[in-house]
Amino acid sequence: MFSGGPAPAANAVIAAAVSSFRREGWEAIGFLHGYSGLVEFDATARPLVEGTDYMLFRDSDLRGLRNERGIVVGTSRANPGKKIRGPADLDDPSRTAGLAKVHAGLVSLGVSALVSIGGDDTLKTANFLYEHQNRLPAGTPRVKVVHVPKTIDNDYRGIDFTFGFFTAVDVMAKELLNLRADAMATKSYFIVETMGRKAGWLAYGVAVAGEAHLVVGVEDVTGDLAITEEVKDEATGAVRKEQRLSMDALADRVVDLVLAREARGKNYGTVVLAEGLAELLPESYLRGIARDEHGHVSLGKIDIGKLVAKVAAERYLARTGREKKLTGVQLGYESRCAAPHAFDVMLGSQLGVGAYRAIAEAGLDGHMVSVVGQLDLRFVPFGELVNKETLKTEVRFIQPGCDFQRLARVLETRLPARRG
Repeated sequence: MFSGGPAPAANAVIAAAVSSFRREGWEAIGFLHGYSGLVEFDATARPLVEGTDYMLFRDSDLRGLRNERGIVVGTSRANPGKKIRGPADLDDPSRTAGLAKVHAGLVSLGVSALVSIGGDDTLKTANFLYEHQNRLPAGTPRVKVVHVPKTIDNDYRGIDFTFGFFTAVDVMAKELLNLRADAMATKSYFIVETMGRKAGWLAYGVAVAGEAHLVVGVEDVTGDLAITEEVKDEATGAVRKEQRLSMDALADRVVDLVLAREARGKNYGTVVLAEGLAELLPESYLRGIARDEHGHVSLGKIDIGKLVAKVAAERYLARTGREKKLTGVQLGYESRCAAPHAFDVMLGSQLGVGAYRAIAEAGLDGHMVSVVGQLDLRFVPFGELVNKETLKTEVRFIQPGCDFQRLARVLETRLPARRG
């Protein structure tokens, strides 16, 4: 089962896992569009239907699948654990009703193990299902749960690189190089927002491979880019202080880049921003913005690239008395179902085989499949990835001062120290 946003090499994971199981005599089914069918399961009124809710894999389904775009079983963001906020909720039948339907639906088809493929929210759901089953009466049929990490954002704990990341970087970096050529021809700047959720991995990768002149990720919101804002909790009325992004400081940094390059006779450039910066904007920018099933701000609707381009153009005019064309662009969706990079096909295939080995060879339950070194398999217990007190997963950020961050700093345009 695949859940959440698409990622290149999704079919490599599925093909490798299914072929591994089938070669050893197992039947493999694919749930269509994530949990959407399972959360509606009712043994009498809404049984699961082949062709509508799931597909039974046959050999013909696997031919050439490894390198195909898209997701053969589809995906969705249906969330059977959305009512669970902490460990106590796992003992509340009203809050675990979605998980109970999923479990009952799996059992109704005779499923003995579930390979969950998805991001950190899908990992959280997989852990909910695992913990829910731990609380069922003795003798209740058990469905083993093994998770495969998926995200083009690469912000996953427990694995060095996620499948699809390198393909997404490659696709967006090529787009950025096209924009760079446009900027050179028109003496202008492009402010490019890349997907990546809360962390800056994708933005940094695109900036390095696409020869950007400046990159700013969530991890860079320190010093003059950071401000403290008081935020009121609408539910409790409590006021807390949060670190937010200074739009003025970010716009000034872009203007500093433009002026520094002008001093060297260069009148063009590209700037890459991580989309997660939008979530750090002052509260006045976020009011009324929709949120998804997992409570995340709909970052794409904020369009921070266009916002920064507008403010930076205004500040450039105020500082120089001249106008400069700065254009905001969003990149990301075009990369999610791109033809997978060879490395992502290899990584995805190994993770798919790893799911089989975890279940059929090691008999594991409640584990995530990972790789280290030269695609050596490693199985990580959910307990090492999910906070036991909150049942939440934690984002893996770029560590300040690490060599990856320093790489981007070395390759971008060096800005003069600001005065005052």
